[in-house]
Amino acid sequence: MIALTPLQLFKNLSDETRLNIVLLLKGVDELCVCELCDMLSQSQPKISRHLAMLREAGLLLDRRAGKWVHYRLSPHVPAWAATIIEQAYLSQRDEIALLRQGGIRGRSTTAGKAICI
Repeated sequence: MIALTPLQLFKNLSDETRLNIVLLLKGVDELCVCELCDMLSQSQPKISRHLAMLREAGLLLDRRAGKWVHYRLSPHVPAWAATIIEQAYLSQRDEIALLRQGGIRGRSTTAGKAICI
């Protein structure tokens, strides 16, 4: 993977869906594709396409668990990029909290942890 450049980061974050995905993943361990679809009210193919772009840029890592794919922010993001993501998150914290609350419908919980159904 080629080192992330500012131009690549800003191109990826210039799309509202990709920006929201990154901000939703900020501060959580990981989210399943179905959780992101629910929170963003978008179709699975659209979310998956955006996730692939973010993964290819080195911003996300994925983990397959059966038929579910879980995503998290990459710990290998350069410090300058992590700072930009952190500041964007802080400026949108209330909006992101509302997106997370909106994503509760359609999920069940087991021992307090959301699972996709």
